Amino acid sequence: MSTNRPSGKQEKSAGKPLDWKVLEVVHPDAAGIDVGGHEHWVAISPERDSEPVRRFGCFTADLREMASWLVEKGVRSVALQSTGVYWMPVFEILEQYGLQVYLVNARHTKNVPGRKTDIQECQWLLKLHAFGLLNNSFQPSDEIRIARTLWRHRGNLVAEASSAILRMQKALIEMNVQLSDVLSDLSGMSGMAILHAILEGERDPEQLAAHVQPGVKATPEEIAKSLEGNWRPELLFVLRQQVELYRTYQNKIADCDEQLRRHLESLGGKVDPKAQPIGPRPRGKRASKNAPTFDLRGELYRITGIDWAQVNGIDVLTAQTVIAEAGPDLADFASEKHFTSWLGLCPTNEQSGGKILKRKTRKVVNRASTAFRTAATTLLRSQSYLGAQYRRLRTRLGAPKAITAMARKLACLYYRLIKHGQQYVDKGTAYYEARYREQQIRSVVKKALKLGLQVVVAKSS
Repeated sequence: MSTNRPSGKQEKSAGKPLDWKVLEVVHPDAAGIDVGGHEHWVAISPERDSEPVRRFGCFTADLREMASWLVEKGVRSVALQSTGVYWMPVFEILEQYGLQVYLVNARHTKNVPGRKTDIQECQWLLKLHAFGLLNNSFQPSDEIRIARTLWRHRGNLVAEASSAILRMQKALIEMNVQLSDVLSDLSGMSGMAILHAILEGERDPEQLAAHVQPGVKATPEEIAKSLEGNWRPELLFVLRQQVELYRTYQNKIADCDEQLRRHLESLGGKVDPKAQPIGPRPRGKRASKNAPTFDLRGELYRITGIDWAQVNGIDVLTAQTVIAEAGPDLADFASEKHFTSWLGLCPTNEQSGGKILKRKTRKVVNRASTAFRTAATTLLRSQSYLGAQYRRLRTRLGAPKAITAMARKLACLYYRLIKHGQQYVDKGTAYYEARYREQQIRSVVKKALKLGLQVVVAKSS
């Protein structure tokens, strides 16, 4: 005769009565808003109004009416999803009326299965927020939002300028003008001078090749040979349009740089450059071609107290991207673990029954995370401690996992430099190799002791 006996955990839980009211209300004065492109649905507690769910338009007057109604009904905390960019005006208006706004991830507010409506969505947000089941997303200060908007806009302008260069190159190739084979950068001084001469009507290859600067590796004969083509009028028209677009984008980028410079100068700093001047740029580390026209390195040194040109892997553009996304002091992140988790550079470690089901990193759309991943790829040929570590990880784990691992290490390094204010000191490739050798020796000795063997380490000459 078989009996169903409860397990030890079941016996232990059966001895104590379960408290079904353990889920307490954390935010009693809460509201939930389902944000949309044309209308917003708001839900509050039925005890506060006979019509607890209302619809509001998306115009500014409608948003102010919505905020006034929430304040009138005693609401203090509001939860809304980060839906596209539609949430931004709602967020700003609610903050202006003194409400505490929780911007939550849509993945954390999944509704029950079945047909979902806007009314059900705002009521579901109200329930989750009232019981404290939603986490507030990170939102930088107004000063950082301005820098973030300008830096993102500048990145879009740089991308559009790069697209114009590709279209110029395509028009030249269709005319069989193989200028890209002899010039590495079509947008450089030599390339733009040749394009200007072509658009002015010059067709002689030798005359066009005379515009090349002396530092070009290709010979004048090779350059002249590459400038023979079929000068089709429709392709010349396309080329002229793309060159004009490229110049327009360059002017807009310069205007954006000026606006960004003024805003960065208005931010407070940790270091006085006059009292503690910045050192010379390291040898072999040139400024990026896409860097702003003003001294961004000096401004970031004044704001953060760190000379980012000295840090291997993290250059000035990477530091500016992270500062524009997360702020210059990282005050909202309690530790480097919280910072890397926000970046999506740490494993998820999903568990069930004491077993780890998945260790993959979360899919996070974060410009700071992308900047750290791009910075990690630059360490492949870096003769530094970080470069040696990346090459070792790349050999053992493969490129994708090594990039993620080094991106996390760079993020931790960035966090420590910002929090502690210490300057970066590279220990070098030799130090890493010696340390790695000692680690391998300790591992071999430990395995040998388990097998009852003795290892004699030879002294390296």
